[in-house]
Formats: sequence, C-alpha cells, structure tokens
Amino acid sequence: MELNDANLQTLTEYLRKTLDPDPTVRRPAEKFLESVEGNQNYPLLLLTLLEKSQDNVIRVCAAVTFKNYIKRNWRIVEDEPNKISDADRTAIKANIVNLMLSSPEQIQKQLSDAISIIGREDFPQKWPDLLTEMVTRFRSGDFHIINGVLRTAHSLFKRYRHEFKSNELWSEIKLVLDTFALPLTELFKATIELCQTHATDVNALKVLFSSLTLISKLFYSLNFQDLPEFFEDNMETWMTNFHGLLTLDNKLLQTDDEEEAGLLELLKSQICDNAALYAQKYDEEFQPYLPRFVTAIWNLLVSTGQEVKYDLLVSNAIQFLASVCERPHYKHLFEDQNTLTSICEKVIVPNMEFRSADEEAFEDNSEEYIRRDLEGSDIDTRRRAACDLVRGLCKFFEGPVTAIFSGYVNSMLAEYAKNPGQNWKHKDAAIYLVTSLASKAQTQKHGITQANELVNLTEFFVNHILPDLKSLNVNEFPVLKADAIKYVMIFRSQLPKEQLLQAVPLLITHLQAESTVEHTYAAHALERLFTMRGPNNTTLISPAEMAPFTEQLLNYLFKALALPGSAENEYIMKAIMRSFSLLQEAIVPYIPTLIGQLTHKLLLVSKNPSKPHFNHYLFESLCLSVRITCKANPTTVSSFEEALFPVFTEILQNDVQEFLPYVFQVMSLLLEIHSNSIPASYMALFPHLLQPVLWERTGNIPPLVRLLQAYLEKGGATIASSAADKIPGLLGVFQKLIASKANDHQGFYLLNSIIEHMPPESITQYRKQIFILLFQRLQSSKTTKFIKSFLVFVNLYCVKYGAIALQEIFDSIQPKMFGMVLEKIVVPEVQKVSGAVEKKICAVGITKVLTECPAMMDTEYTKIWTPLLQALIGLFELPEDDSIPDDEHFIDIEDTPGYQTAFSQLAFAGKKEHDPIGDAVGNPKILLAQSLHKLSTAFPGRVPSMLSTSLNAEALQFLQGYLQAASVQLV
Repeated sequence: MELNDANLQTLTEYLRKTLDPDPTVRRPAEKFLESVEGNQNYPLLLLTLLEKSQDNVIRVCAAVTFKNYIKRNWRIVEDEPNKISDADRTAIKANIVNLMLSSPEQIQKQLSDAISIIGREDFPQKWPDLLTEMVTRFRSGDFHIINGVLRTAHSLFKRYRHEFKSNELWSEIKLVLDTFALPLTELFKATIELCQTHATDVNALKVLFSSLTLISKLFYSLNFQDLPEFFEDNMETWMTNFHGLLTLDNKLLQTDDEEEAGLLELLKSQICDNAALYAQKYDEEFQPYLPRFVTAIWNLLVSTGQEVKYDLLVSNAIQFLASVCERPHYKHLFEDQNTLTSICEKVIVPNMEFRSADEEAFEDNSEEYIRRDLEGSDIDTRRRAACDLVRGLCKFFEGPVTAIFSGYVNSMLAEYAKNPGQNWKHKDAAIYLVTSLASKAQTQKHGITQANELVNLTEFFVNHILPDLKSLNVNEFPVLKADAIKYVMIFRSQLPKEQLLQAVPLLITHLQAESTVEHTYAAHALERLFTMRGPNNTTLISPAEMAPFTEQLLNYLFKALALPGSAENEYIMKAIMRSFSLLQEAIVPYIPTLIGQLTHKLLLVSKNPSKPHFNHYLFESLCLSVRITCKANPTTVSSFEEALFPVFTEILQNDVQEFLPYVFQVMSLLLEIHSNSIPASYMALFPHLLQPVLWERTGNIPPLVRLLQAYLEKGGATIASSAADKIPGLLGVFQKLIASKANDHQGFYLLNSIIEHMPPESITQYRKQIFILLFQRLQSSKTTKFIKSFLVFVNLYCVKYGAIALQEIFDSIQPKMFGMVLEKIVVPEVQKVSGAVEKKICAVGITKVLTECPAMMDTEYTKIWTPLLQALIGLFELPEDDSIPDDEHFIDIEDTPGYQTAFSQLAFAGKKEHDPIGDAVGNPKILLAQSLHKLSTAFPGRVPSMLSTSLNAEALQFLQGYLQAASVQLV
C-alpha cells in the first residue's frame, strides 16, 4: 500500500464504517481492515491519519486501531510469518515517541500504550535509545510533554511489579535506573518547587499534581523488586517530600464531586502505597521515617469523610496500617488497649458500614458489586481494607480485638432487633465484622479454611443467618439475604453437613429473588456446595440427597436466566453445569425440555458473544446433556444433532470466531458416540473443515484435529471411497501443522489416525512424501517433542503395516536410511517417550523390527540388533528420560500473542485415551519374549549368541524374567 492520498481516503472511509452501529456495515469494514493489515505501510497510513486528519473522530479511531494492530502483530512468534515488515517497524519506532508527545491527550494515551507494547518486546535490546529520547524531554519544561513521557514510562515499567526475578529483569531495571532515577528525582524536586511557586494558580496545580502522581507511581514500580542503591541514598529527599505531600491540604484542589477522586486524593493514595511498600519490604531502612508516616496517615484517616471519592485513599491508608501492624518490628506501636480501641472505633467500624453508595451499586450496578464483593476484586474498597486490618491486628492481639468487636457486634444486632426495617444496615455491618474476625485463611476452592476459635460460627448461623434464609418473602431486605447466602458460601467448610443440607432448599428458593445480587449469590453458593468433597472423595452432597429438590432446582435455575439483568449471568450458567454434573442420570427426564432452552440461548449469544465465561459454561452444559443422556441411551445422539446442528451451521456460516473451537469439540463428542459409521450430515461438512483459513487461528487447531480424528475413526473407509479427492487436503493440514514447533504434535495426532483408520491402499501413493516431509523437519529443527512424536508414529506404522514395509520405505528414500534412523534416533531417544499408550506402541513396533524384519538378521543392520533390544528393555525398565536440552525453550502451546482466543478446553467434552493396539497385546514384555522365541526357532542358535556377546548383564537378567513369565525358551 503506497503512502498516498487515495489510500488515506479509502482508509478514512473504512474507519468511519467501523464505528457504524449497524453490523451489516460495520462487519465488512472490520473484515476489510483485517485483510489489508498485512500490507507494508498500513501502520504508517494509520499514523499519518492520526496526525493529520481534519476529523477528530477519525484521528482517535486511527489511534485505537493502530494500538490494537500493534497488540496483535508486533510480537514475532517462532515458525510464524513476521506480520510487520522490518521497514515499517523501524519507521514506527523512529516516529512514535515524537508523535505521542505532540498529540492531544486522548491520542497520547493510545500511542503511549502502543509504545509500551513495543517496548515489552524490543526494549532495551532492539530499542536502546528509547529511554534517552524520553529523558531528554524532561528538560523541555512543557508539562504536556513531560506527562506524556511519565505516562509512557509508567506503562513500560509497571510490569516490574509482577515479573518473576531473573537476571534479564535485573539488568533491564539496572539500565533503567542508571538512565532514569536521577532525572526523575530532579524532576520530582523541581515539580514540588513549582507547586509552591504556583500555589494560587489552579490550572497549573492540576497539571503539576498529575505529574506528581505519575512520578509516585514510577517510584513504586522502580522500587518494587528490590531497594535500589540510588533510592536508598536519596531516601531523605523522597520521604520528606512524600510526607509533606501527605499532610498538604490545598483548598484549590478540593473537588465538589462526591464520586470521582480528585488529584489530591490520587496522589495521597499512591504515597500510602509507596509507604506501605517500604514498611513491608525495607523496614530496617525505613524505620527512621515510619513513626511520622503512621501519625500522618492516622490523622488522614480520622479526618477523611465517607464520600466515595475518598475510597481509594482510605483503603490504601488502611492497607498501610494493616501492613505495619502485622510486622513484629512495629508491634509496640499498637500494644496499648486504648490504641486498639481507638483503631477499632475510628477506623474499622466506620469503614465497614454499608453506605448509600454501596446500596446504589447493589441495586443499579449489580455486576460491578458482585465483582467487587464475590471475586475479591474489591481490593480498593474500604470494607476489604478494614477487613485486612482486622486480620493484621488479630495476628498479635486476637484476644483483645475479638473482645472489643464482640461488644460492637452485639450492640449492632440489638439495634437491628429494635427496628429491622429502619436498622437493617446495622445487621449487615455485624455480619461483615463477624466474617472478617472469623476468617484467618481462605481459598477459592474451599472458602474459609482456618477460622478464629473465639467466634462460634455455627451458633451465629443458627441464630442470625438461618432466620433470614427462611423468611417467606425472598424480596425483603435483599442485602441481608445476600449477606446470609454469602455467609453459607464462605464458611461452607466450617459448617456441619446437616446445616448445609438445611440451606440447600432455601438457597434454591432464593434463585427467584428479583435482586440480581441475591439470585446470583444463591446460584454461586449452590455451585460451590455441589463441588464440595466428602470423606471418600465423592461429592459431599449426593444426588440421592438432592432428589427431593431436583425438579425445582433445574426449573428455578433456568427461570433465573429470564430475570432482568441475568440473561447472560455466568454464575447461573455455572450452577446449571455443576447441577448437571452432580445429578448425572437424574437429569435425563428433563433434558428434552432443557436442551431446547440451552440451544435457544446459544443462538442468542452467538449473535454477539460478550461474556466468555457464560459462553464456556453454556457449552459445558451442552456437553454434559449429551454425555449423560447418551451414556444411558446412545441412540438419542441423533435428537441432539437435530437440536444443535441448525445453530452450529449458523455459527460456522457467520464465522463466530469465539465459538468455533467449542462447536468443534461438541461435534467431536457427538461423532464419537456414533457406532462405526459416519452420518451424511457430517460428511457434507468434511470439505469445509479443511479450509486453510480455519487453520490460521491457533485456537481452532486442537479441537479441529480432534474432530478430524473422529471423522477418520468412524469413517476412514467412507472418506476413502466417497471423498478420496479430499485426502490431499487432509495431508496438507498435516504438512502445515508439522512445520510448526508449537503444533507439530497435533500434526502427528492427525497422521497417526490416518495410518490407523484409512484403508492402506487409499494412502499408498502419499506414504513416501509423508516420510520425506518428516525428514525435512528433522533436519531443519529437531526438538525433543518432535522426536517423541516421530518415534510413536514410526512404530505405529510398523505395527500397522509390518516391519518389512517400514524398512523398505526408509531404504527407498535413501539407501541404508533404515539403519541410520534406528541407530541415530530410535536407540538413543526412545527412553524419552512418555505415556502408557505411547510406550506400548513403541514396544510393539520395536519388537516387530527385532523379530519380523529379515534385514535385521543378515545385512549390515545386524549390528544394531542388540543395541535396539537393549533400548527396548530400557524402555520397559528404566525411568523415563525427561531431560530437555538447554537450547529448547518450548513455546507454550497456549501462548498465542495478541487477540486470538486461545483454545478453551471443555472439561466435559473430554476424550477417552485411545489405544490403537488394544487387547491384541496385553503385556508387551510377554510379546517380546514370544516373538524372540519364534525368531530363535527360525534361526536356531543365532539369538542366544547375539545376546551373550553384547547385551549387558542387567538387561539379560530382565529378559530372562520375560521369557520365564511367557513360559518360553530361546533355541
């Protein structure tokens, strides 16, 4: 694509169409942009537009498109084409920093993100001058530019907060510190001075304070891994100024907005984080500064209001106290009973209250409320921080703290009892307090695993939780109902089973509640209870115990999906999946009605998939319906196909990318249930599955390979007779997969199924080419994974077609090739093969080579006979060799860059392990003994003499054991 006006005009038109709400206009435009993004100059056209277009909307759209393009394509993946030309890469890196700094803020943010994505891959090795280019801009004095640099540096360095320690990381951080730490410190001091100069100019202050917040964030990232020498030497400068900023109160920066945190709050929040980091990690060096920070933060907490805009500040300030109070160093600061009482009274209790803002979120923004409350993303809520502070204080002062709070809990419950309608928030706070007091350790899987002995959970459940669950009106006091349900869920491992069983029907009733939070919690609690394990590793709650409630449970779960706000509620869908899994054949009578509801739901969500978890559990539930019903009666598979195929066809025709891997897995499951023939409806689809475009997407590969394997297993003969022209396409897929290090094992799965299930004559003409392709790959890049798969394939070929056929095909490619493969690959590497079925295939194949291949007995191949036998005995007796050479860092199969949906394995579409040899060989060791016996009768005297001259004593001893077990002797 040339950089000219015509192309800029075309691109502008298509970008405008991608903003159109009408999918018939939007989708083709997105597809067009996708089709041209591989062309040279495409990214430069986007950058030109975002710089020069007259239309602001187009500029922002070009910036977002550019950032997403970089996100998808910048990373170079081994074995895959480089999607951005080197010239474009160089041009982008040469211009992007300047462009970013001169763009308006909206575009600056997008380009700043793009720089950090490129930086992740290229900095420092391939982009050494990035930092110096950025640091020189600090001198410009223009804070629009300086903030652009700071924002980019923040997005570049924030990964230091969660990267694992490694030498590369250390050397990168050292390089950054050498270039960046001093200029950053100078900028920090200069900015603080400017704040004093412009103390009365509100606009200047806004810019300066946003700079200070970014500088404080950078301080956190650069100090996270370890305390750098530079910052230790300059601690006085940083800490004195941080302390000064914490205590500063500039009236000009106070905002009237009650929701949105202002600049002052954001800066102070970050400083609390920085102080907590130092108090936790570098307590010795930080000791001189700690008391004044504790005082400043304490004063801050006592004087800050309940408005939402202070939430982040208050929670970070409380988190600071929490991190300080659980360090033995600082225990003395909290020992005094009055201090404890005052922390409980002034900090913890007020911040546990359910505010009107929380009530609004509960009612109007339930998704966000659930995410914060259930999934623990409430890290920056006041309640979570107060809860952490309670836990921290309990570490050294469990007795006194529990005593102080028990008084509060009792008085709150007494207030509630006086007038429930008016005082229900008191009970909510009491339940929250009890929960935070009682929970010492928690896991996602089991809820609370360790509880405070001083709190009687069962008694609290009976007296205060059960009455709310039993109340006849499920819509009264929804917050308290949600609290009660959450209590059951959190303490499920602590409450006795009879109380959980008592709760189950009550939870089912709450699925009908109008409140989204309440019925979501009920579904989630049921799902968690159904996963609990009993003493003998069965589920704690059995299908028999659920029998009285089964119909109501299924009925209410599906009805809940129709409640406003829950059409795609992932918790309800997960509870449906878990109920199916628990109840097993008890669901069969209900499936005919439920499958219709599930497929209807699938059709709706496939129009615009937006909730990945919901969609995943929906497909899992479909798999379970199929599995459970067809296990009881395999002939019902056709009724499932009738229900599902119309929706699947639509998904395939509309190319709904997120759903294709799922559809292929469900189809595999259905096809594998058929007895040994392949229905015409599947054969009609077969050619489409070989289309190269489907194989371009990494997420499709594992499920598509499995689906093709099912086709081969059920209909190898049908494909050979009615779709023989498709065999080259099938081998084309194999050839593509085998070329990739990440997917070569999938290519072998496909190849092994072709060898196992296709009639031999249908692939005769292709066999030699298959082997040549494998040898080319062996020469170009020989990895352990490839060798293991190659060994299994060669031996499967031998089992299927015989040892002579194997020797002949190798030697037809190149004379003496067979001996080279045995000597260079089979003998040294067979120890690496893993997996019971794989080892069995190799054992049977090698046994056939040893005993059914005349060339092994009377040509120069004979010298390999004993080493090969020795390697086979090693395969039986030695531990698996799982060493991997140093230079092989496998690309993780799931590690796909950018936006492609990685493959999501459906747990309930699992495939049984298939043994191509089956019962024909029970014990390969016995087979070896019997085959050697047969060989020795054909060549009397030869076999014992070959063994005695070169087989080592230990191997010989094992072999004697096999011969005895098989009751045969060698002659």
